[in-house]
Amino acid sequence: MIRRGSLFWGGILIVLAVLLLLKQAGIIVGDIFGYFWPLLIIAFGVWLIAGFFARNRPVEGEKVSIPLEGAKSAYIKLDHGAGRLTLHSGAGTNEILNGTFGTGLNYKSQLDGNRIEVKLRTSQQFWAWWPGESLDWDIHLNRDIPLNLKIDSGASASVLDLSDLKVTDLDIDTGASSTDLTLPTGAENMHVDVDTGASSLRVNIPAGVAASIRVKSGIAAVNVNSRFARQDSGLYQSSDYATSTNRVDITINAGVGSIDIN
Repeated sequence: MIRRGSLFWGGILIVLAVLLLLKQAGIIVGDIFGYFWPLLIIAFGVWLIAGFFARNRPVEGEKVSIPLEGAKSAYIKLDHGAGRLTLHSGAGTNEILNGTFGTGLNYKSQLDGNRIEVKLRTSQQFWAWWPGESLDWDIHLNRDIPLNLKIDSGASASVLDLSDLKVTDLDIDTGASSTDLTLPTGAENMHVDVDTGASSLRVNIPAGVAASIRVKSGIAAVNVNSRFARQDSGLYQSSDYATSTNRVDITINAGVGSIDIN
């Protein structure tokens, strides 16, 4: 993938060198960048069109399985970047996670006592990306152990279905994104912290889960289900929050976009 991405940038350098030679030979006059920028825009357009046709080919991503190593809990950090991120249960009993990663993956797994720490990030950079390559991650997590999740993403579309996972802490930091988050049915005392920029955020809180929700937003449109009564500016809470053992604390810091909590 890096080699194919380098074809584009190598071609740009060749175009610039040819323009310099033509300038020195007196074939073209004036500033060479007056010719270069239109050619660059044309080349980029051709690159994207090539990607449109390339996407008709099936994309197989890199398949990865990370063993559980007997751990009793896990910290998982995902540096996704761009593309589509899908997160749900489905890993085997002896795995902390498995998944398919469209751009390849760099990851590190380390056992610290009874806790396993896993860090994943894409092995691809935008400058090396080739149109038609998948930027998508599809990850299955172990449903039997407590999880602390940290997710950093950029221009992405994320579907995070945690409904049958044991997530105790969730930290999401996104840019221009769309995020559909479903919280665990057995949340117990879960903490959720979301920082998002220009985005669309939907949070689904299962029936039977009490919640306290603090929303700090710029000009985002906020819509909160009536089961979470407004307490004061930016604070919403279910009536049974103080007495429930199955509850979640949510803090959302948002810029522009929309926030829907159901």
